Amino acid sequence: MEAESAMSTFLGLAKWLRLALAGEDLAPFGQSLLQRAADDPSDSAALLDASIVLQCLGNAEIGLRLQREALGQQRQYRIAAGTSPARLRLLALMAPGAIMANVPVECLLAGSDIELDLYYVSTDVPDPAELPEHDLLFVAIGESEANRPLLETWAPHLSNWPRPVLNDPRCILDVARDRACRRLQGRPGLVAPLTARLDRDRLRASAGGGGGSEPGFPLLVRPLDSHAGQGLTKVDTPEALFAVLDGQSSQVFFVTPFVDYRSRDGRFRKFRVVLIDGRPFAVHMGVSDHWMIHYLNAGMDESAAKRAEEAAFMADFERDFARRHAQALATIHAAFGLDYLGIDCAETADGRLLIFEVDPAMVVHDMDPIELYPYKPAAMRRIFAAFRALLIAAAERPPGCAMLS
Repeated sequence: MEAESAMSTFLGLAKWLRLALAGEDLAPFGQSLLQRAADDPSDSAALLDASIVLQCLGNAEIGLRLQREALGQQRQYRIAAGTSPARLRLLALMAPGAIMANVPVECLLAGSDIELDLYYVSTDVPDPAELPEHDLLFVAIGESEANRPLLETWAPHLSNWPRPVLNDPRCILDVARDRACRRLQGRPGLVAPLTARLDRDRLRASAGGGGGSEPGFPLLVRPLDSHAGQGLTKVDTPEALFAVLDGQSSQVFFVTPFVDYRSRDGRFRKFRVVLIDGRPFAVHMGVSDHWMIHYLNAGMDESAAKRAEEAAFMADFERDFARRHAQALATIHAAFGLDYLGIDCAETADGRLLIFEVDPAMVVHDMDPIELYPYKPAAMRRIFAAFRALLIAAAERPPGCAMLS
């Protein structure tokens, strides 16, 4: 790995996401970055930063076009450590695509003593000597239809990588919604409703009773690779399912039986947990009157009572939630074998853990306003410290032992 190409430095996701969540107007920053790129067409860092800014502003199409332009010039980008010298050098493999295509590793390491090199992969795998020198490689690529060919291509190369590797791409492939539920079926303390991947013709035919009986209602129907509730619909009748299909352009859908997980007070509660080397940490809890909870739509900002409940959840997490679900969480860790993994879940009326999704690329950050969420920084520091400790310990292992044999 002696040949190390010149790399653009850039500000990266953590910088822009923090400003966006603080309510800053990112438009002037985007204009300044675009002007930089116009003044110097080789300034790929400005293009990549502008791509992130435009995605934060909701203009994904132009943002992704700028990303393609940036990656056409340069695939390696560095975020310097917060201290000098750096404690270690981390190389994170990233997939081109939207912000949620990858583990937000920049947010996990912001201001730390870890030097971070991002390498945006393609199906052409370079010789390790062509990549920046590193002590440890972390596969930050999330599972998706677009990313599967990248994970499949890189997996055999990483099994013999000259540095230790975290998050085996073969394991990431198994978190696909229709595969993950099968790995967790029938396991004690867990409810993982079977998810089917169906094209629209087959889904329409099944709703009409073609080729067998009607599917059991209610169902959750979502377009393939959608996240954060985008396009997710609960359907109670064949007619409602036909209406969803008529209103969606997607050709393929994930279909899951709906499990009513409301609590005794009639509200719904969704939890986000991360497993770091198998150890669970609380990320957040959303409380809502509606079954479809995304943290940003749960009304947490507007409700002191909801925030107080979340604060108690986070403060008592290790001796309450993590202890009650210790077996289920250990089962999830063993089932997927990932060093870093996110879990979106709820609790059923009989006390089991209801799994919505397992995915390493879930958003984890410390950027909520402290005046509303004074309890969050301590919880996030625990996550960041555990992630740093994972990296440092893994970097000391012999190459190959962090990967499955």
